[in-house]
Amino acid sequence: MFKMKVSFVSAVLLTLALLLAACAPAGSGAQPPAAGDDSLVIGLVLVGPRNDRGWSQAHYEGGQFVEANLAGLQVIVFESLNPADKPEATLAGVVADMVAQGAQLIITTSDEFEEDTTTVAASHPDVVFINVSGDDALTGEAPPNLGNIMGRMEDMKAIAGCAAALNTQTGHLGYLGPLVNHETVRLTASAYLGARHCYETYRGEDPDTLQFDVTWIGFWFNIPGVTLDPTEVANNFFDTGVDVLLSGIDTTEAIDVAGQRAAADEAVLAVPYDYLHACDSSPAFCLGVPFFSWGPAYLAAAESVARGQWEQSWAWYGANWDALTDPAQTTVGWVDGEGLQGQAAADLHDFIAKLASGEVDLWAGPIVLSDGTVYVPAGQSATDEQIWYLPSLLQGMGESR
Repeated sequence: MFKMKVSFVSAVLLTLALLLAACAPAGSGAQPPAAGDDSLVIGLVLVGPRNDRGWSQAHYEGGQFVEANLAGLQVIVFESLNPADKPEATLAGVVADMVAQGAQLIITTSDEFEEDTTTVAASHPDVVFINVSGDDALTGEAPPNLGNIMGRMEDMKAIAGCAAALNTQTGHLGYLGPLVNHETVRLTASAYLGARHCYETYRGEDPDTLQFDVTWIGFWFNIPGVTLDPTEVANNFFDTGVDVLLSGIDTTEAIDVAGQRAAADEAVLAVPYDYLHACDSSPAFCLGVPFFSWGPAYLAAAESVARGQWEQSWAWYGANWDALTDPAQTTVGWVDGEGLQGQAAADLHDFIAKLASGEVDLWAGPIVLSDGTVYVPAGQSATDEQIWYLPSLLQGMGESR
């Protein structure tokens, strides 16, 4: 079920928050105790393993980036805090251990932890907390020592969708989705909008004939007996005519299965997710990766805590379009894969340039929800609030779970 928070958030509040996100973190909140650079300890809580070659590894390497760029800093990592891997562990217990080890900044790296982070932060008012992908600091539900960070991955997902549409020969794209919430819905819809635009603009095809099917597995990664098996789902996509599979889950099943099928002489490709090097398992059949790089945002947060200048904020960081492939300079980015070649590569980079300049606005109306409701009328463009809280997939997208 969606967390329906729209009534708590006005467009004005969201606009102000976005302006703050473009600058150093700012807002209102209790001032945490100052910490010297030589004593700062960060706790990093991962929902998956640090080497998943996806979401959690991107966060883990973000922590390593901070360690390499802030003298004397120590990062304490707790990995795989989820019901399958460590059912006995709780965020409250993990945080208590980290605080006992001197943590002054604790980063919880999943919306899976959003509600518990709000509760635990209130119990440790002298520690700064950051929850990744949540919005409690925006809606006013967070205690003053809790902030939120998220990368504006929507643009990178649009690029991924474009790459898929430029390379499909069957006109049938698949999207391997995790669970259903506002984040996953808006990212999946962004991929669809990018795919439709490029299918029509660069290939001259009717975008209404592009088939874009989504299967939700039920969580961010496979939990046997609880979720759908993403390997089986990926194979089913290819069995039913999909020739380009996009991933929205934390792990690499989409590119792994595509590589296996392509090695058997099937004409299939994939677009993995999250991690800069996610193409590595099957590089020849990878179109590219929309990736997160958490290091720059984490470093800014750590420096503000170290100076005793941290203040609560909600930050939705956009891409550095001039350094889209450099994880040291952008929070979200895109890297081409070996499978992206020729005219498709040229067209994709033209699309990226137009997306960056604002010449292309994929969220210009009409935007119609899956039930036929007009969400953004013709002649208008979706606000950031409408994008963030997109309530469903869009008309033309297939959906199963």
